[in-house]
Amino acid sequence: MTIDESTLKGKTAKGLFWGGMSNGAQQLLNLFFGIFLARILNAEDYGMVGMLTIFTVIAGSLQESGFTNALVNKKDASHKDFNAVFWFSTLLGVTLYIILFFCAPLIAQFYHKPELTPLARFLFLGFLMSSTATAHNAILFKRLMVKQKAIAQITGLTISGIVGVTMAFNGMAYWGIATQSVVNIMITNALFWYFSPWRPTLSINLRPLKQMFEFSSKILVTNIFIQTNNNIFSLLLGRLFSTAEVGYYTQANKWDNMGYSLIGNMVNGVAQPVLTAVSDDQDRQRNVFRKMLRFTSFISFPAMFGLALVAHELIVIAVTDKWLPCVTILQWLCIWGAFFPITTLYTNLIISKGKSNIYMWNTIALGVLQLVALLFAHPYGIQTMIITFVLINVGWLFIWQYFVWRLLRLTLIKALKDILPFAFFALATMAVTYFITLNVSNIYLVFTIKIIIATAIYIFTMWVTNSVVFKESMQFLLNRKK
Repeated sequence: MTIDESTLKGKTAKGLFWGGMSNGAQQLLNLFFGIFLARILNAEDYGMVGMLTIFTVIAGSLQESGFTNALVNKKDASHKDFNAVFWFSTLLGVTLYIILFFCAPLIAQFYHKPELTPLARFLFLGFLMSSTATAHNAILFKRLMVKQKAIAQITGLTISGIVGVTMAFNGMAYWGIATQSVVNIMITNALFWYFSPWRPTLSINLRPLKQMFEFSSKILVTNIFIQTNNNIFSLLLGRLFSTAEVGYYTQANKWDNMGYSLIGNMVNGVAQPVLTAVSDDQDRQRNVFRKMLRFTSFISFPAMFGLALVAHELIVIAVTDKWLPCVTILQWLCIWGAFFPITTLYTNLIISKGKSNIYMWNTIALGVLQLVALLFAHPYGIQTMIITFVLINVGWLFIWQYFVWRLLRLTLIKALKDILPFAFFALATMAVTYFITLNVSNIYLVFTIKIIIATAIYIFTMWVTNSVVFKESMQFLLNRKK
């Protein structure tokens, strides 16, 4: 069945709107609670949890096993398909938790931190809880129920933030961060159950997984590599550098993640279902993809370059000058963060075409290159490692573009025409703003002025250049207001 153009456009616009509202609210909450935690805790506390992150995310990827994407891509997915995924994910989640529970002392020994054993066993409860809501999350994702997911995620973040700050304030240090994570997952997934119209049945039949496994297994391998890439610094730094340096990276990465995930998650929440819906018509899919590419660039570059612009003031105001060593790290990560949502959109296009093998092998190649480069770079210090990481990830966008060209016949020239104008205007905006505010000494004043001036210049530039994306975005917001 062909989806009407206006219907698809409306669903996409609403999905992006609610995705933006949700992620915006989540980032504000993260900012609010993050400020309190960072003022109470120190770099070593963040480093303790950061050392375990790679284990939790890889275990989470294993229990999900790519079946969320497989269910979304399967246009005739039935109750048996969702039920099989539910039981597989739940049983595997339990198995993985038992294994990691007994491996916790080995993890602590690897980092030479005995106190990591009880912390790991508690923190790993998070992916165990997530395993029971994989199918429910897939239902909400497939049906573009972005509003319901937003309510669940914001509620979980609010309650868990209060719990985490309260524990940290009462001297429970890194246990506050760990508890915040576990409570967030528990509440969010409970609400996924509540909002999802689907319920599992007791008949356990895993045979439907066989049809999806060829696709989902490649997503699984890819997700593991992605999580490894995203968290490899925590693993390497924890082994090669001090706990404080791990904490500085963790703090900088947290702020960077708050920035790029606002855009990336907003796009990711609608890209695969929408692109899959028009996958039978290449011309239409190409047009939809290019519109999403322009919108992503329109939002991502000013947001992330702007974060780099105010990084110094933001860190000092929000979490005090004890975290100043993380400013330079944050600014470099913001460069990668500006391109991350574009990479996310490219990979969603590849997945919507059913080419999970391309997604997998391309990500594996990127992961191997990063690992080798970082191991060679580490003797030159943490900053050199980070610069290497950023350059490799930004450069790899050209590799993704090659495969998008093969699948969609979107040339590099056309893609650059959709991306580069927004990157150029955003960079020019931040440069002008920097020089205008160069002689302002009051940190609160310069922080405020930078945001106001940069926003005004960028909006004026979009208006003067007659940007279609800007006009459509404003029209949509005005129509919603009416």
